[in-house]
Amino acid sequence: MGWVANQQCRRWKRSRILGAALLCCMCFLLFTPRIPRSPKHHQFVDMRNLFGVPNTLNVMTNLPFLVVGVLGFVLALEGGFFNISSQGEVWGWVLFYAGIAGVAFGSAYYHLKPDDHRVLWDTLPMMVAFSSLLSSLVAERLGQRIGLCCMFALIVAALLCVVYERIYNDIRLSMVFQLILPLAIPVIASVYRSKYTHSRYWFLSTGIYLLAKFEGVTDRKLYHVNNYIISGHSLEHLCLALIPILLSVMLIYRELKFQRLLDLKDRP
Repeated sequence: MGWVANQQCRRWKRSRILGAALLCCMCFLLFTPRIPRSPKHHQFVDMRNLFGVPNTLNVMTNLPFLVVGVLGFVLALEGGFFNISSQGEVWGWVLFYAGIAGVAFGSAYYHLKPDDHRVLWDTLPMMVAFSSLLSSLVAERLGQRIGLCCMFALIVAALLCVVYERIYNDIRLSMVFQLILPLAIPVIASVYRSKYTHSRYWFLSTGIYLLAKFEGVTDRKLYHVNNYIISGHSLEHLCLALIPILLSVMLIYRELKFQRLLDLKDRP
């Protein structure tokens, strides 16, 4: 009885946290003015044209997304290389790597000529990647049915955010979406137990994401610090590309916890 009461108490606390987060989001959307995308958003410090490619390094640093996205997509579909135990997780990881590959094309297309029309092709693949990544985590921790429902809802929400921004020139929905999902991943990873080993990779990926965002914000300063070799925004691309690489390493080396216990018992 004590264990049941404790579980119910924990679920009630989690529900309160979720409800408070949703309430904060609703208040932000209802009681804040429209936030149009600033023209400064498209003004990156490194605008060098090398080999006839505009904004060369901001374009070329998207190549790692394509490489890891295509490789991860193939390996997740193949099913024998990554340690994935349910079909719901498979679809989540397949869509994640597809989104990462889409980031390479969308971001490169945007950086060739940054403007309000092209930026949506930069943000949408990243939002799809975040949605599928969070859904994979939910499927792993809470069950594949919940994970698949989460993935469908988040993909629809991502599309609606992009359409809303395009029609009303208001980035608030996209801001909330891109803020909450990356932060929700470490929260879920810490609250719910995993059936796999190597869970620390989720937290390492979150740390790298925060570092990448810092590099993007300090675009100009980092460009000056390294003597105009590479800008903070290009470093942000390279840093973000480390996240699917880290998660791929996790998928390769992780094991089901109960299987590891059985293997240890079988040893002499």
